[in-house]
Amino acid sequence: MKAQSYSLTGTKQDDVELPKVFSTPFREDLIHKAFVNLDSHHYQRQGRHPSAGQDVVAMSNDPPTGHHQARVARIRGGGPRRGQAAAVAMVRGGRQAHPPTSEKIVYKKLNKKENKLALCSAIAATASKDIVASRGHVVDKVPSFPLIVSDDIEKISKAKEISKVLDALNLSGDIKRLESRKARSGRSSLRGRATKIGKSILFVTKDPKNLEKACGSFLGVDVRAANALSVLDLAPGANPIRLTVYSKSAISELEKINSAHLELMEALQ
Repeated sequence: MKAQSYSLTGTKQDDVELPKVFSTPFREDLIHKAFVNLDSHHYQRQGRHPSAGQDVVAMSNDPPTGHHQARVARIRGGGPRRGQAAAVAMVRGGRQAHPPTSEKIVYKKLNKKENKLALCSAIAATASKDIVASRGHVVDKVPSFPLIVSDDIEKISKAKEISKVLDALNLSGDIKRLESRKARSGRSSLRGRATKIGKSILFVTKDPKNLEKACGSFLGVDVRAANALSVLDLAPGANPIRLTVYSKSAISELEKINSAHLELMEALQ
């Protein structure tokens, strides 16, 4: 299986032999499962203070009948809260009925073979224009899939230079798609999350050091090393698949995944 490579000016270069990982069947169910499990690895455990909502002098009437009022715990003594219900789960300022505990297991595990197959399937899906377009990316004028460019892209470290490359490869339209997003209202805005940035192009290179500096000011554009590629990068939100641009060196790095793919395919047969 071969794919066309392009220069930084958008002109065609030689054909590149793709690793067999690009022949992996598309498994949307496995990609979703892998994302959900891997995404849980950055969760923070939550818990509540053992006496939260109960640090009050409140108790039920004794005996609890004959007072013409509900049989719930009430504030004792004087003060403005005298007689108000407290400490129980159903009242204002009371405890939670079933509060979260820090002992809850939030780190979800995934079988190694499932994780490998999900990654291989996600990489293979980047070669499908229909799957990439179904996620909402603007790919009408993108020359080919998977999109492979010269290794010269790894030397770019300035935004104005990468902007010219994006225009030459007809990728600028997908970045402009994110500029029309409106600010969110409601609780998210009050908590400092008024703007929500979507995901655009993912550059996969062998050495992302320089390109990360160049792409830092572009909305939704990320750069990843080929040997650190994850389902979290290829399918944000568990929705496959992201518009991905590979360098020639990155394709060579994927050969390592190729050997793991062959072993996996033999094991599944």
